[in-house]
Amino acid sequence: MTDHSIVFPRHSHNVIPDHAGLAWQGEKSSIVFTPAEIHLLLSRLDQPVWIFQENGRLFCSGSGQLVDGQGLSPVGWAGPVPLEQFGDSSFRQTYGTRFNYYAGAMANAISSEDMVISLGANGLMGSFGSGGCSLERIGAAIHKIQSAIPGKPYAVNLLNNPNEPVLEQKTVELLLQSGVHVVEASAYLIPTINLVWYRAAGLFQGGQGEVVIQNHIIAKLSRKEVAIRFLQPAPQEALDELVTLSRITPLQAELALKVPLADDITVEADSGGHTDNRPLVSILPAILNLRDERQALHRFSQPVRIGAAGGIATPASMLAAFMLGAAYVVTGSINQACTESGASSHTKNLLAQAEITDVAMAPAGDMFEMGVKVQVLKRGTMFAMRAQKLYELYTRYQAWEEIPAAERAKQESQVLKRSFESIWEECEKFFSVRDPHQLERARKSPKNKMALVFRWYLGLSSRWSATGEAGREMDYQIWCGPSMGALNDWTHGTPLAEPANRHVVDLAEKLLAGCAYLYRLRLLEMQGIRFPASLQKGPVIP
Repeated sequence: MTDHSIVFPRHSHNVIPDHAGLAWQGEKSSIVFTPAEIHLLLSRLDQPVWIFQENGRLFCSGSGQLVDGQGLSPVGWAGPVPLEQFGDSSFRQTYGTRFNYYAGAMANAISSEDMVISLGANGLMGSFGSGGCSLERIGAAIHKIQSAIPGKPYAVNLLNNPNEPVLEQKTVELLLQSGVHVVEASAYLIPTINLVWYRAAGLFQGGQGEVVIQNHIIAKLSRKEVAIRFLQPAPQEALDELVTLSRITPLQAELALKVPLADDITVEADSGGHTDNRPLVSILPAILNLRDERQALHRFSQPVRIGAAGGIATPASMLAAFMLGAAYVVTGSINQACTESGASSHTKNLLAQAEITDVAMAPAGDMFEMGVKVQVLKRGTMFAMRAQKLYELYTRYQAWEEIPAAERAKQESQVLKRSFESIWEECEKFFSVRDPHQLERARKSPKNKMALVFRWYLGLSSRWSATGEAGREMDYQIWCGPSMGALNDWTHGTPLAEPANRHVVDLAEKLLAGCAYLYRLRLLEMQGIRFPASLQKGPVIP
């Protein structure tokens, strides 16, 4: 028989401290006894909870106080648990959010305008997934977001692409012209001059001589050697060049040396898309320690905040991140299963069925030649295997023509589903507008030409997933980490198991409420109380 009772150790020395000789005083009508009533009481996070034991029976109350005298003696107590208490309050002050939380970007506008608008309208921040989008598309999205939620929090992702520096420069120009004051900088191994430009162009001197930061950078990374570059001021040589180019003033260059390059660093653990597959419990404390070392050296007026991303998909993982010291938490690929995301219904349905192990690593389209990989869904798609084969061919041969004829025919018929030359013609048209330098390199080098054609497949595969391209389902590139399976486990048997019921704001609030609920349970457990599995699943949400 399953035991649903709450267990108290026979000899518990962890009863409420310093309350010897005190008794609980309150309304008897506030005391509850049944598991359902106790669950509801524990779920009322804005109220305290008192737990008593008498003659082997459990009692709980959400009101009362301790007084001198005789009466019920509590064996456990937990105060109210406001959601705002998790993380660093300066994050909320900087970005105008209700909680220390934001929804990270997914490229190709999978983190759509609708998602960002929905979050911003409800006092949360989302980052528009600008990676892979044209300048016109990004500009239209910014206009829509700014018109829909004026004065509300939002961010725009700035995805580093070392193959197309001209596009990065034009994107930064657009961000500055459009008055975008928060960017989420992703996939940067070193800060580029354009990223420094965005930061420095938003620096001003206040009335008391202080540095006023108008353009905020949230750097998403997973390596200490990358983090250190954002924990210090912008490089002097980049600032000097920007002054020479008249993109910033000498004063702004001077002010840039007084503040860190980033306001925040999001430590990205094992996640969907670009990832080093780092465990959060290892990498987050390491970068927190690094931040403290650099802060002791530079003494910035506002230390760089360190947040956590990657694997944040359940109340338990969210609480773990905060307990590790995260100033804020970030959800990512799990949001693409929400109704507001730019993913197709087919992709959302696949994601809702994913298990924790249904993921694989595959070559990244934006850093294909460098061998960088992204984590993707392998359930219901053959993208990971097909993309890896293309990369193997690229590394083994110097030109498409060197590949054995049988293998070329196989790739054209089963993967590319077009002739190599017809794709090359499309690449010529595309890059003649987007980045002519890419064409110059490819025309001089057959290997670079092959890389552009293979990147055509890698780039379009994520778009096919977003648009629901018929006939290309097995080629869908769906960015996904183990967190998606964890989310599906957590929501199993609830309305949230269905993609149609997953809304980005509702999901965020339920995760945060669940985090606070588990925190309350952990506090009570440290007082010697053991809760049954039925009370571990999360709060009762009306």
